[in-house]
Amino acid sequence: MMPLKINILKNIKMIKGSITSVFILALLVLNGYSQERVKVDGVAVVVGKNIVLDSDIEKFKQEIEMRSEGKIIISDCEMLEEIMLQKLLSHHAVIDSIVVSDDRVEEQVNNTIGSFTQQLGDLEKVVEFYGFNDEEDLRKELSIINREQFLIQGERAGITAEVDVTPDEVRTYFNSLKEADVLPEFGAEIELSQIVIYAKPSEEEVERVIARLNQIKKEVEAGSSMNMKAVLNSDDPSVSGTGQGAGGFYSINRQSQFVKEFKEVAFSLEEGQVSEPFESDFGYHILKVEKIKGQQVDLRHILIQAEIDDAKLKESKDLLEKIIQDIADSTITFEKAVLRYSQDIKTRYNKGTLINPGTGDSYFELTRMDPSLYSRVVNLNSGDITEPYYDETREGEKMFKILLLKSKSDTHIANYVDDYVKIQELALQKKQEEEIEKWADDKIKDTYIKINKDYKDCSFDRNWKKDEK
Repeated sequence: MMPLKINILKNIKMIKGSITSVFILALLVLNGYSQERVKVDGVAVVVGKNIVLDSDIEKFKQEIEMRSEGKIIISDCEMLEEIMLQKLLSHHAVIDSIVVSDDRVEEQVNNTIGSFTQQLGDLEKVVEFYGFNDEEDLRKELSIINREQFLIQGERAGITAEVDVTPDEVRTYFNSLKEADVLPEFGAEIELSQIVIYAKPSEEEVERVIARLNQIKKEVEAGSSMNMKAVLNSDDPSVSGTGQGAGGFYSINRQSQFVKEFKEVAFSLEEGQVSEPFESDFGYHILKVEKIKGQQVDLRHILIQAEIDDAKLKESKDLLEKIIQDIADSTITFEKAVLRYSQDIKTRYNKGTLINPGTGDSYFELTRMDPSLYSRVVNLNSGDITEPYYDETREGEKMFKILLLKSKSDTHIANYVDDYVKIQELALQKKQEEEIEKWADDKIKDTYIKINKDYKDCSFDRNWKKDEK
């Protein structure tokens, strides 16, 4: 198939990840807001209060090429115009008072860091790879990036809220792609459901951990160094580093990206006070407030994770093996087993269905899956169930899982019957893009836009160079 030009891309680019996805923005614009970078990097354009740097254009191009596997050819000018549209949306989202909650941003930051950590091995490697001083700096930058992305999504949603497509419009759209010989190729895809059984520590182990934390608390209150106690006892991986978390030290405010339980305890204590042991998804904690500076709290923290013995892990695995046998014996269906047994809150009430974070739907393209997950499902057929396998969260929660391959399709050129839902999505996206185009044409007139002289010769589809008529 010939490489897709940008005018064709506009009709189908939203499928399987567009340039507006959070993941791409995180890859491309990390460090993009630092003043140091602005000083050494040229400003390509200013849209409202938003700037685009020369290096952003090149990085976006590289990401588009990588994600399209070379099928998309795009020039600097075309790329700049796409970025300018995102900045225009972001600028007017602020003007239109689009609300983005801190909790939503924090959740996405955690998801992004989890994805990066899974790819690179551990969090320290992520921080080093992207050139940050520590995890806190990384989280601050990702918060900025993700907040802007949510602003863009909110503005787009408002503009396109009334847009819909009829079956006749879907058919017309499909026929137009077919006549132009640009029907999209859909990669091999699968749908997965899961049942998750967590391995929990015994009551005796939890009591042991709490007793140990209470003993440390007593010793610190008697004069022992919280710093030294953290170094010797804490399971926080940052405790032996040099940035935030070193020696158990954190400096936080109410907007800091920490779990709810941690912040609630931190802001309930007086200077010098040591907390009672408390639990979060990461384990069991105590913390000592060293200094309160207005809305900022300096503290020392100790985390101890309860150990899970092999017997508890075996219980989880054995239960899943029994569930598999019951399903094979037709005494229960997979969906009913999810509702009865699965302990994963996110999937328990949607039949165990896994959602692709990159697309928001339930389909995973095989060649783009996480390698460890790919290896477990690549040889399955529809209806097959994996053997129970061990997994754990970034917080350290341990579990066994089984996966059901709900459906599987091979790589193919789109056809109207089998791919109607996807064609409908593409037709809707095209119509939404047309609505965005009308909106942009109107907003450009009243928005401050300054384009660097290096891009004055670009032939834009929209009237960005309004001052040069």
